[in-house]
Formats: sequence, structure tokens, C-alpha cells
Amino acid sequence: MIPTYSGLEPLRIFPGSNFVNIGERTNVTGSAAFRKLIKNGQYDEAVSVARQQVENGAQVIDVNLDEGMIDGVEAMRKFLNLIAAEPDIARVPVMVDSSKFSVIEAGLKCLQGKGIANSISLKEGEAEFLRQARIIRRLGAATVVMCFDEQGQADTFERRIAIAKRSYDLLTQKAGFAPHDIIIDANILTVATGMTEHDRYAIDFIEAVRWIKQHLPGALTSGGVSNVSFSFRGNEPVREAIHTAFLYHAIKAGLDMGIVNAGQIGVYDDIPKELLEHVEDVLLARRPDATERMVAFAEQFKGAPSAEAMAAQAAWREGSVEERLKHALVHGVTEFIEQDTEEARVQYVDPVLVIEGPLMAGMNVVGDLFGSGKMFLPQVVKSARVMKRAVAYLEPFLQEKKAAQVTGSLKADAKKVLLATVKGDVHDIGKNIVGVILACNGWQVIDLGVMVQSATIL
Repeated sequence: MIPTYSGLEPLRIFPGSNFVNIGERTNVTGSAAFRKLIKNGQYDEAVSVARQQVENGAQVIDVNLDEGMIDGVEAMRKFLNLIAAEPDIARVPVMVDSSKFSVIEAGLKCLQGKGIANSISLKEGEAEFLRQARIIRRLGAATVVMCFDEQGQADTFERRIAIAKRSYDLLTQKAGFAPHDIIIDANILTVATGMTEHDRYAIDFIEAVRWIKQHLPGALTSGGVSNVSFSFRGNEPVREAIHTAFLYHAIKAGLDMGIVNAGQIGVYDDIPKELLEHVEDVLLARRPDATERMVAFAEQFKGAPSAEAMAAQAAWREGSVEERLKHALVHGVTEFIEQDTEEARVQYVDPVLVIEGPLMAGMNVVGDLFGSGKMFLPQVVKSARVMKRAVAYLEPFLQEKKAAQVTGSLKADAKKVLLATVKGDVHDIGKNIVGVILACNGWQVIDLGVMVQSATIL
């Protein structure tokens, strides 16, 4: 079975699918701004936070309203009902996140599609674990299982896999769960704390993920990525490097999804070599003095801009127009895109050649980085926006070229092509580029737009 979750549209996780980003900004414990909106009853503004997450590439949104000063059940119902009325948000699945099962149950009852409960665990014993699991299954949801038991949180490889197996067996054998509806969170814990017993927290999580994927057929894996870097709060360049490197290795081990802050992950290949060495020494527990070296090395980055901000600095402006366009696409920098696209248009003469040449070359780099796990969906969304602006700038010149064609697309003998993005996909950058190039080469393009039903296409 293919794991499938849904809002108004399905999210299917196929073998070989890329990492699924779960947006964390609609979580009062992860976002001070969102917490303030909820506490002040500013729900319309809070809904805009959810919308922004989806626009920035979140494929699932995690909603946590565990704030001591509010009624969690009522707040969860109200917020989920509000986002259910917003199709651009409601199209993605919701992860209902709470430490109180009553809030999870109330939230799941508000969902239009197949959501995810976050979370249940064995910390209150098997009977309560199974009771909660059966309610979640009856409500048609999948569930995250935290690696806790009656003795507390699993913090070693051995404890992680033992609790994961016990939970999996109980869910599949006694609660009637399909394996693909089980998402195991093996506990991403903070590294570089100065306590030697914490040195293997990251590598043990990564190895536990690998073991789960090999020994618990069909189960998925997840985790809260920001936890791993809490030792470096306030040092954003270092936190970003830790998150990016951690995800690179965890995804290779089989991590299917994670709760992430898109603003705190970058491109693996952009991490400075010396910083990456120190970060991976910590994450992979490669040397006993890794924490001391990392803490000392990290001092130089305090107050420095993030890797994303550094990417927008002026040094890269000294390269050729092809290099500048590639840099802008890979790093999602829009500031100079019209200027550089115009320079390329003058140099290449034919606007189609600008698209087929440097712009597509840059997007090919983006595709390679994404496919190899060195770049993540939020960055790809930014790259697509840069590409869209470049093509939009070229559009008037492309229309001139199209009008000048001897065999125009409106001639009776023109070849025809039908373009659309299928229902469930709102992304149109690739379709639009293909349409522009075909139209400029004499084809009559019939563009049905985005989110098109298969019956309409047929």
C-alpha cells in the first residue's frame, strides 16, 4: 500500500519520494508570533500563517495550540474549521499536534480528509496506548508514535528500536492499524550540550531510522528537526548548517518526513567546508572533542547572516550572466533577476535561447540538488518563483517572436498540443515554460491551467 494522507487533495508517499516537509509555524511552541496571535484571539491573522507555510512548500501543516491560557479543545476546533474554509490551505493534510489526547480527538473530528495524529506513546501503558490508537483509527487518521514507554523517553539506539518495534507490533496486531498509517518518531534530541551521554543523540536517531525502515515493513519515520540544534539558539548560521546536514544524513537513512522551519534549512553544498566538518563531527559523533571544537568554532558566526542571506550578498555579482542566473535560481534570489535576464536576452538575442540555455541550466542544478537530498522543497519553491519572474520578464519578447513566426500558432495547419497540470498539483512553472517554447516554434498551445480533472483532459 502507498501511504496516503489528504486535505482536499491527496498526498501520496511513493517509494523513492522526496522528503515530506511538515510546516511548524502553526505551532504555539515553535513560533512566538503564532502563539501571540492565538492568545490574542487573532484567528484570521493566524490563518495567514498557515497559508504562508503552504505557499512556501509545506506539504503537511502541524497545528499545535497547547497554550496554558487557552482552551485547547475549543481553540483547535475553531482554527481547523477556519482553515477548512480556505481551499488553498485545506488542500494539504493537517497534523493535529497536542500533548492532550482530548485535543487530538477533537481536532481529528474537524478534518475533511485523512489527517495525522501527533502523537501517542506507551508512556501511560499499553491499555491507554491501544485505546487512543483505536479512536484515531476509527476517525480515519494515521498516527505519529513517539518513542516513549513506561520508563520514559528513549535516548539510545537500543531503546529507540525496542520501543518502535513494541509500538508497531501492538498497532498492527491489536489495534488494526495498517503499517503505512504508523509514523514513528524516534526522538530527535539536542546535541552539543556538553554532556557526554548526549554525544550520540543525532547518530543514534539516524541509525534508528535506518533500522525501522529495514525491520518494520511499511512504517514511516518522522521527527522534529529544530530540536537537534537547540544548543546554538541565537546563532542562526550554525543552526541552519546543523539542520541541513542532519537532514541530508537522516534522509539517506530513510527519514520520510519531518517538522521543519523552512527558514532554517539551506543547501547542503553551500555549507562552508570547515563549518560542515565541525557540524558533522558533532552529528555523527566522529571524535570525542567534537562538542568543544564546535562550540569554539561557532563563536565566529554569532550575529552573522544566515547562509540564505549571505547568498544574496554582492560577491556573486562578479560572475558571468550565466553564473549569476544559476546562483539566483539555486538560492532563490529575486533582487537582480530582471536585470540579469535582460543582459542574457541582449547577449543571446533570441529570448527562447535564454530559457533553454542559462535558465534551464540553473533549474537543472536545482533538480540535481533536490534529487540528491542536498536541497529541500522550500528552497525549490523559491527557485521556481525566481524562474517564473525571469520568464515573465521575457514574455513580451516571446510574444513578439511568436507574432513574427511565418507559421504562426493560429494557422490551420499548425500542430496542436494540450497542456495542463493534473488535479492535486497547483504548480505551473514547468507547464508554462513548455507552452512558451512550443508556441514560439509554431505550435498551437491549448492550456487548460492547473488542478485539472483527468476527465477534462481526456
